[in-house]
Amino acid sequence: MNIKRWLFTTNHKDIGTLYLILSGTMFFIGGMLAMLIRLELFHPGLQYFQPNTYNQMITIHGLLMIFGAIMPAFVGLANWMIPLMIGAPDMALPRLNNWSFWILPFAFSILLSTFFMAGEAPNFGWTMYAPLSTQFGPPSTDFLIVAIHLLGISSIMGAINIIATILNLRTPGMTLMKMPLFVWSWLITAFLLILAMPILAGVVTMMLFDRHFGTSFFTAAGGGDPVMFQHLFWFFGHPEVYIMILPGFGIISEIIPTFSRKKLFGYTFMVIAIASIAFLSFIVWAHHMFTTGINVYAQIVFMYTTMLIAVPTGIKVFNWVATMFRGSMTFETPMLFALAFVCLFTIGGFSGLMLAIVPADYQYQDTYFVVAHFHYVLVTGALFTIIAGVYYWLPKWTGHYYNETLGQWHFWLTAIAVNLTFFPMHFLGLAGMPRRIPDYALQFTAFNEIATIGAFILGAAQLIFLYNIIMTIRGGKHASAKVWESSHGLEWTVPSPAPHHTFQT
Repeated sequence: MNIKRWLFTTNHKDIGTLYLILSGTMFFIGGMLAMLIRLELFHPGLQYFQPNTYNQMITIHGLLMIFGAIMPAFVGLANWMIPLMIGAPDMALPRLNNWSFWILPFAFSILLSTFFMAGEAPNFGWTMYAPLSTQFGPPSTDFLIVAIHLLGISSIMGAINIIATILNLRTPGMTLMKMPLFVWSWLITAFLLILAMPILAGVVTMMLFDRHFGTSFFTAAGGGDPVMFQHLFWFFGHPEVYIMILPGFGIISEIIPTFSRKKLFGYTFMVIAIASIAFLSFIVWAHHMFTTGINVYAQIVFMYTTMLIAVPTGIKVFNWVATMFRGSMTFETPMLFALAFVCLFTIGGFSGLMLAIVPADYQYQDTYFVVAHFHYVLVTGALFTIIAGVYYWLPKWTGHYYNETLGQWHFWLTAIAVNLTFFPMHFLGLAGMPRRIPDYALQFTAFNEIATIGAFILGAAQLIFLYNIIMTIRGGKHASAKVWESSHGLEWTVPSPAPHHTFQT
């Protein structure tokens, strides 16, 4: 293995591969933390971890899965596929591309090192609410702040690169309204990143100043406001949710037409829907804050704007269904994950609408109903689309078809386990079980046992996925250039595996 090649590479395919390897590594570390969390919750009472250790695992699990697993995976897919889809020789800024990747391993090393510090790892949840993080956070909080700054720098550089590539390097004749949906979804996501990430940088810098430089941004005794932290954080945090789902919408919009053997229904409306979701994502942040005492008129505005997001999202779901309607469908593994996404993500959307209703949210807030909601959105939304994309493009990357039987086993175990794990959490939340606790009342035992069993099945199923990928890389049935019978687009005109330098300038 040529280490120098991977360290200094400016080739978009190599960098895409590095992003995907990093994402997979963080996914398995974050997944192990999730299984330890579920192990503690298998029975009531403190079994294995003290509350402080439990809260440290909750915090790092959330940060790793969002910033370490989901976001780098989408950036890896973008690096691999956007130049191929638009006929570009590479990304517009190849050296910046290399730099934006190599920042990440250092950032995650800093984040994970907090587990081994003399004090303790951050223990206040991935949302880092003040004053828990500013006045009571352990010394390792400063390392978390540095890691988040590095992650933000990487994300902004990657977004600039993607925008420059899409706007400047499209092949002649490919207008904006002829671009594949995956490219459109990433163009809009990149603008979201550039707008949202500086807000996070600002709020963690204010945390740092409150901790060490005598300011009182979030300290009421000094004239500050802890609720301002939540406003700033969620002004970043809600667009972040869509940063983690819009590229997935693009992937599904490539897969469903291929396996339905039809053109995507309503291309223009799909583009408008993505742009509408991105715009609305910036004006709904306070739906995370209905119980903080914000003005009742503000609550009504945020309630209705939140419900409004269901309209463009519904357009996308109906257009995917319309694409499949009377299509000649087949059910290879990418299509199975795409179908599971459409069904299960819709459940997450419905529970989101329930949370959008102010009086109802008073009851759901900080219960396991919220945990169920965002895991249905992010696991069956973001993660399922990433897995679908990997199966869909893996033959193009490696030149070999994956093992379909293993793929089907992976899908069915994952789909069943996800529902076993997260669906009971709706009932736990409705019954009043609070989130972020290592202990609970006896009446919650049965549903917690089901959820824990589901979590371990889910974790085991991902080992099948890993094995399938490794065996595909090592060899197998050779893939043709087109790979899938009805695939269309520039990326399917080049050989499989795609040459190191695919298109010339």
